[in-house]
Amino acid sequence: MIDLYTWGTPNGRKISIMLEALRLPYRVHPINILEDEQFAPTFLNISPNNKIPAIVDNEGPNDETINLFESGAILLYLAEKSGEFIPTDPIAKLDCLQWLMWQMGGFGPMLGQAHHFNRFAKEKVPYAQQRYNDESQRLWGVLNTQLADKSFIIGDELSIADFAIYPWAMRYEWQHIDPDKFPYVQAWITRMGHIEFVQRGMQVP
Repeated sequence: MIDLYTWGTPNGRKISIMLEALRLPYRVHPINILEDEQFAPTFLNISPNNKIPAIVDNEGPNDETINLFESGAILLYLAEKSGEFIPTDPIAKLDCLQWLMWQMGGFGPMLGQAHHFNRFAKEKVPYAQQRYNDESQRLWGVLNTQLADKSFIIGDELSIADFAIYPWAMRYEWQHIDPDKFPYVQAWITRMGHIEFVQRGMQVP
């Protein structure tokens, strides 16, 4: 049994989508970040960076219990543990990993800053809004080019790269993005949204 500590954010939904895709039994522990529950000492023992998501797997390596934080690390762990949603071919695997890292290093953080300055900042900061909205547009363009001749991020098969990127793309309104301007991304979003385990994962918690 895997314990998932999460909230209804793009980073949290990456992991619930993956767990639903793998059909693994898991328990959900909501961590209400709006109430600062991520700073509770008990959660700090699991996630030293006070961020969701995190998991506890009591059937980890060597049959030992393992705590994991950082959504990219969790996706990689679950993919390698199950042997699913990560290519076995070395070149294809590197392709998957580079797009996972693209999300972790750019598509998530930059869009997250757009979310903050567009929706949550206590005062308007036009420079910051323009900076992060412009970068969001650029990153969506990168993704649109990647998907121009592919059904999914790295080709015809789903991978953890899709699971990482999709929840962030679904917050397009927070990024002042018009999906109609990125038709290949929009088509991919539609394909992803028709997958039942993706639908279930997006409803957690």
